Amino acid sequence: MACPPAKSEPMPLPPAPSQPPETDAGATPSLEAEAMGDAPAAVGNATEGDEPYRVLIVEDDRSQALFAESVLGGSGIQTRAIAEAAGVLPALEEFQPDLVLMDLHLPDMEGTSLTQRIRAHEEFAHVPIVFLTGDPDPELQYQVLEVGADDFLSKPIRPRHLIAAVQSRVQRARVLRRLQGTGQQDLNPTTGLLHRPELMRRIAAHSTGTGGALCVEIQNAGALRDRYGFAGFEHLMNEAGRNLAALANGFDAARLNDNVFAMFAPVADEPALEGLSRNLRDGIGRDGIDIAGTPQRLRAAVAYATCAGSKPGQLLDHAMEALREARTAPLGIAAYQAPVHDARDDRLLALLRDALANDGLRLAFQPVVAVDGGEEAQFQALMRLPEDDRPMHSAREVLPLAEANGLMPEIDRAVLARAIGHLGDREPDTPLVRLFVSHSPRSLAEGGHVEWLRRELDARGVAASQLVLDLRLDDALVHSEELAPALARLADAGVGVCLSQYLHGSEADVLLSQFPLQYVRLSPRYTAADATAAERDEARGVIKRAHALGLRVIGPSVEDPRAAAALWSSGIDYLQGNLVQEPEHALDFDFQTPVL
Repeated sequence: MACPPAKSEPMPLPPAPSQPPETDAGATPSLEAEAMGDAPAAVGNATEGDEPYRVLIVEDDRSQALFAESVLGGSGIQTRAIAEAAGVLPALEEFQPDLVLMDLHLPDMEGTSLTQRIRAHEEFAHVPIVFLTGDPDPELQYQVLEVGADDFLSKPIRPRHLIAAVQSRVQRARVLRRLQGTGQQDLNPTTGLLHRPELMRRIAAHSTGTGGALCVEIQNAGALRDRYGFAGFEHLMNEAGRNLAALANGFDAARLNDNVFAMFAPVADEPALEGLSRNLRDGIGRDGIDIAGTPQRLRAAVAYATCAGSKPGQLLDHAMEALREARTAPLGIAAYQAPVHDARDDRLLALLRDALANDGLRLAFQPVVAVDGGEEAQFQALMRLPEDDRPMHSAREVLPLAEANGLMPEIDRAVLARAIGHLGDREPDTPLVRLFVSHSPRSLAEGGHVEWLRRELDARGVAASQLVLDLRLDDALVHSEELAPALARLADAGVGVCLSQYLHGSEADVLLSQFPLQYVRLSPRYTAADATAAERDEARGVIKRAHALGLRVIGPSVEDPRAAAALWSSGIDYLQGNLVQEPEHALDFDFQTPVL
């Protein structure tokens, strides 16, 4: 699980669709005519008998507001225009719109701040908000989505595209409200797939050793997002989800993360899982998906794991592990292969169980140092398993065995308790030290775990800010739904969170803004002495993105001065690795001396 994903060959993309010439915003009649020609009349109803769609337009430019009113009104959609932010909340209460179409820059308030104000009212927390703006700054797309907006449309926009964007959002919101009223909230109204927590619940409830799980990854997600933008990418993933639902043969499926879907086949044997994998791979890529008038074919990698070789709680983890192999496999399909049993594993497992029963685990510490020096003292705590007079076993040797035998919750608590003990045993007049401690998402999501951690900190008189939990990116992607409430409780407790083994990707980027993080630890691929120029450029982009979100970035496994210098020039905040200091069993390092 620790290996970074292998690179895949870039998928050829069609030429960018040609953009129409920018139209004078005042030329409303011709635009309205185009809208009426492109779209069927009176499309403002989801189904016969529904009330017309209602859209609140927040736009201080009168000509732009008239344009939106004429285009949407010509399609049977009721509209109301507001020029200032101060009038939005009263209009929401009176007009009860299905959607808010908003300019990003208003004279009395930025659209991002207004979105936060709207979302603070429970009654309007789920009203779709779509920004329509001519601001070319791509960072704004991230910002508006982070504060709770649903979509970002760029001016100039063709009338039929504006109508389609409004229709799809309103239809989705109305269907969701109806489903919630009929008990069908387990299904995503757009794709017909299960919501992820429901799929996880069904897998956990499976009590026999039959069947298995599959993971389907849409490849080249980053290139697709760059080409088509957030809304276009989401359209592609929704269409892929619909295709998956049609190909599922009645099996349960859900969207697992940004570009990965999961399927649970409780009665399929291994040959059936192999055949289903081929059908999914071929079916996803068979037909092009229309986007902006251009057909886009998708390519999928598929991996599966059987219940016979996995416990329910490990099933998706094993399928995701196999997915890394599927990305580069000639056929794009891979099956999870359990580690070959080694007699030495039995001895190591017995040693581990004894250490857990008798408080026998130990820690080594490696400093995490600010590149310019300073008084901030912090270390990463590294688990060690002693064995008589032999060298201690590292976490890399022990953790795969622990995961296979369901021991991770015990290890996580034992390591945390020992780390807190080290912090609590320090003399009162010594500087405070912060420890980064690796942690399993499944342990963190267990009921009562955060409360147990609070009690341990209080019992030893250790400040919560002295502890940072390290979560691996691959694990966080798989367990993001379960992690969200646990991370919120951690943030309330004051414990920090670091997302480690970080590799750039659209789904990984979403976690940066969704999770209450303080730190990001890069993948060693970015910090290696032989990292390519492209990898160093990618690392620079990750650092810039993290800094824009207020996060601090750690460069781990640094062993070469040239790699350290390259990271420093990219704006890295901290360095860690044998170049700085090898792991030691004492919390001892001169942090005031600059590393470079």
